[in-house]
Amino acid sequence: MQNLGEQIYEGKAKILYRTLDSRVILVKYKDDATAFNAQKQGKIARKGELNCDITRHLFNFLGTQGIPHHFIRQIASDQMEVVATQIIPIEVVVRNIAAGSLSKRLGIAQGTILKRPIVEFYYKDDALGDPLINEEHIDILALATPMQVTHLKQLALEINHHLQTFMDRCELDLVDFKLEFGIDHNQEILLADEISPDTCRLWDMRETDPTAKILDKDRFRFDLGGVAESYAEVHRRILAQAF
Repeated sequence: MQNLGEQIYEGKAKILYRTLDSRVILVKYKDDATAFNAQKQGKIARKGELNCDITRHLFNFLGTQGIPHHFIRQIASDQMEVVATQIIPIEVVVRNIAAGSLSKRLGIAQGTILKRPIVEFYYKDDALGDPLINEEHIDILALATPMQVTHLKQLALEINHHLQTFMDRCELDLVDFKLEFGIDHNQEILLADEISPDTCRLWDMRETDPTAKILDKDRFRFDLGGVAESYAEVHRRILAQAF
């Protein structure tokens, strides 16, 4: 059992702890699940260990494609060590297929394949409900420099390209996903947080039924059932390709 250091922060899905190395943080993934800005809460069996392992494999894969990230090593089924970063308070969302809030905001039918990937920015602020923002808002709020915003968008599109290629091999449609980035002690921007069914919409290419194809947190959000089984299926397919 890993000895956990001083707790730094507890979020909806993870707890962060200090380690003996000030440049390394220990991340413990939780089974807790939230949706609709934490208005809906619950637990998903084995979610912590599944998301931890999925993130490990996807970050390792992206690293082989030249994407800089904060992952160092997995030290337990639900724990990993990562490079300590100052998280940029912007959620970067990439959309390939219309779903969720995009469909509601713009009236695009869910499931419509977009003619090109869309990159959106959201302000990481729970009290405000993580609102959609543009580059002018980012500048006014001093969340990142214009050069950093350009770099974030470029990285997000590169990550999307590589993940789509990987997910195709897993027979999963990468509908959309959320990314977070941090700045390390060398002032380098690194991919941070996680990539998992919590942060991605993933649809089963083998299914035609619009409900049965969902293999992500939407099953929890909308009480579709089979949540733990869907996470486990995503994990199984990713591991099959990772190895």
